[in-house]
Amino acid sequence: MGKPTDARLVWNHSTHIPGLIPILERLCQHEGLQTVTPGVIGRVKGHCPKMQLRVSVPIRGGFKVIARHGKTVQEVFILTTLDQDKLEQAIAQAMRK
Repeated sequence: MGKPTDARLVWNHSTHIPGLIPILERLCQHEGLQTVTPGVIGRVKGHCPKMQLRVSVPIRGGFKVIARHGKTVQEVFILTTLDQDKLEQAIAQAMRK
């Protein structure tokens, strides 16, 4: 079992970009995050050879993050007390492990 400070990863969709969930699980262990919710999945024209997570826009209580891999894109909603720079650092750290 993780530390009590671990964020909650919400499973409300049956489909996720392959490889996204392990990254989000590592991200959940970061201090200052409350809830990580993968959202709508879709297709894009451009091809992104490796997994990318980019902070998109601020939302109430956190940020929307766009995950891309191949021609697939997925929104991820993160509720956090971190500012955008700190969240970007946490995402980079979760992707490196």
